[in-house]
Amino acid sequence: MGSTEILEKETSESLSNGTSSNVEAAKRLAKRLYQLDRFKRSDVAKHLGKNNEFSKLVAEEYLKFFDFTGMTLDQSLRYFFKAFSLVGETQERERVLIHFSNRYFYCNPDTIASQDGVHCLTCAMMLLNTDLHGHNIGKKMTCQEFIANLQGVNEGGDFSKDLLKALYNSIKNEKLEWAVDDEEKKKSPSEGTDEKANGTHPKTLSRIGSTTNPFLDIPHDPNAAVYKSGFLARKIHADMDGKKTPRGKRGWKTFYAVLKGTVLYLQKDEYKPEKALSEEDLKNAVSVHHALASKATDYEKKPNVLKLKTADWRVLLFQAQSPEEMQGWINKINCVAAVFSAPPFPAAIGSQKKFSRPLLPATTTKLSQEEQLKSHESKLKQITTELAEHRSYPPDKKVKAKEIDEYRLKDHYLEFEKTRYEIYVSVLKEGGKELLSNNESEAAGLKKSHSSPSLNPDSSPVTAKVKRNVSERKDHRPETPSIKQKVT
Repeated sequence: MGSTEILEKETSESLSNGTSSNVEAAKRLAKRLYQLDRFKRSDVAKHLGKNNEFSKLVAEEYLKFFDFTGMTLDQSLRYFFKAFSLVGETQERERVLIHFSNRYFYCNPDTIASQDGVHCLTCAMMLLNTDLHGHNIGKKMTCQEFIANLQGVNEGGDFSKDLLKALYNSIKNEKLEWAVDDEEKKKSPSEGTDEKANGTHPKTLSRIGSTTNPFLDIPHDPNAAVYKSGFLARKIHADMDGKKTPRGKRGWKTFYAVLKGTVLYLQKDEYKPEKALSEEDLKNAVSVHHALASKATDYEKKPNVLKLKTADWRVLLFQAQSPEEMQGWINKINCVAAVFSAPPFPAAIGSQKKFSRPLLPATTTKLSQEEQLKSHESKLKQITTELAEHRSYPPDKKVKAKEIDEYRLKDHYLEFEKTRYEIYVSVLKEGGKELLSNNESEAAGLKKSHSSPSLNPDSSPVTAKVKRNVSERKDHRPETPSIKQKVT
């Protein structure tokens, strides 16, 4: 009997036999999860993180096997992660961390003021781990910034600076990692990717990109629906956090683009459903969760160019073969983003002096379309109010240039978010999922021949004098200001 069937059997038995038997069943299952009795490490988190009463009982009993008394928070988290793999949906992982925080507070009631305080620091460490050890993040967060970002969130007061310095140094010196199953250790990354891409594990999602934060991994689902495909030329305009892409890496390249699920795959060859994605394909893939596509009105060198701004504020330009194709890509990308983007990850820090963007989970929303619309409308209202308040208190001209920059960064962010949520709300009001299902025949689209009008990114530069774009002038500040994804 598989681990999922075992869980379902024990759950159904326990829920039918009253409260006392629920507790006994939860204890039995928790013990078997802890001892990995017919369970894998990758099974544990999904059994602890479900949002029902029995799973909460199981989690409580499971955590009782861990005695964190006298241990620091970072030591306890590392000890906890040695027992299982923190995998699963964003909400499930979040619940597991809440159970951990509750247990740590129970074992150390006098160390931190509240369970919420423990959970806040736990999330802060997870996000700091991404900032310090993630790939292509740019400038790393300093200890002073980490401390400043956590001001005023410990029941209205501050955490001990010595505590925060110790946690920062711990994560800086050794990144947080969780256990993996033995069979996963034996596989190379490419073997795991190829196996999943070939569909041998249809229920498993491989990950695109490599981050050290499980909430930010981009899911690759080989069974996801295809919403649009066709040839596009791509130009990378800005890297993560809006940092200007080095001039030598900004050239145009042609790909066969496939919008599949919430991922835009960019392949060198025409799409074939049965063909496994290569590592290069996964490297080029772009997640469109929380993204916004629009016509690149400030780019005049080529026609039919759209601009895609991603959740991590990368900016990519895509040239389509016609104005209709360009608009089709814009509509489909925004529709997918509006329908499937999960609500922003709960902020680990509620207030900070320095502005930073919230982290946006790459997982697919679990909300119904009606709930999704309400979520977007609520976020739009919040952003609109925040933008109005922000602009009602402009900085004095006498303040430091750094403070003025901070003001402008936040203003730019709020203005962009307002536009993004306005479009998301509009898309969902027009039908959302129905718009995705009523698309052109993708079967025909996937069989397009290479005789389609070609995009030639390798053509020699135009010899005539071309007016330089504002965005390419040396003294021009990037369209997407560099904003660190710090703990929020």
